Amino acid sequence: MNPRPRQGYRNRVLAALPKAEINRLKPHLSPVVLEQEQTLLDGQAPYAYFLEDGIASVVVTLKNGDTVEVGIIGIDGVVGLPILLGTENGPGRTFIQIAGSGYRVEASVLKEAFERPGELRRHVLRYMQGFLVQSAQTAACNRLHNIEQRLARRLLSCHDRVESDQLRLTHDFLGQTLGAPRTTVTLAAGLLQRAGMIDYSRGVVTVKNRAELEQASCECYGIVRDEFLRLSLL
Repeated sequence: MNPRPRQGYRNRVLAALPKAEINRLKPHLSPVVLEQEQTLLDGQAPYAYFLEDGIASVVVTLKNGDTVEVGIIGIDGVVGLPILLGTENGPGRTFIQIAGSGYRVEASVLKEAFERPGELRRHVLRYMQGFLVQSAQTAACNRLHNIEQRLARRLLSCHDRVESDQLRLTHDFLGQTLGAPRTTVTLAAGLLQRAGMIDYSRGVVTVKNRAELEQASCECYGIVRDEFLRLSLL
């Protein structure tokens, strides 16, 4: 399912770049440790990030304080699409939900590299397409599907990107991203746990039966996954 990374990078975009392109970009890539709850983008975007592990969540906050997730980013893409679109800032806040590491690059440097014809531009454009599909399907899912289905979808999406059966996700965080009260998320997680699909202890969700978790999810997970596979992003 996941191609073997080249150049020693786990991030799908960086791993796909030919030697000449990665060599031009490499001097500008600063290794960073990404802590849980760390904000990467909130309005203006002075830096972009390529995650090597961990998960970033893009959330929109309403005036009453309610939040809902509109997308996640892991090793499949890049944090900072507004930079490449030339808009410099975008809606919502992007923060680290599952701690990890990656590379930071100045916005101006990545924009210049993106505007040069080559594989970076091609792969980032493919990622933009995948992210648009993810955001659109997430909006439909949040409106039409129940909390158990949405939780299963969310866990599967994380599982694809962290390449581990253990996901450091608290019920508070899941409530923020799913736009649901913590108690509702706890009840939904309990149902999945009693069915043997997951285990949950001290802020760590362990995926125990992925096949059944896929059955518990709505069709939204499969639609987004298939698009990411078609675009060679997973």
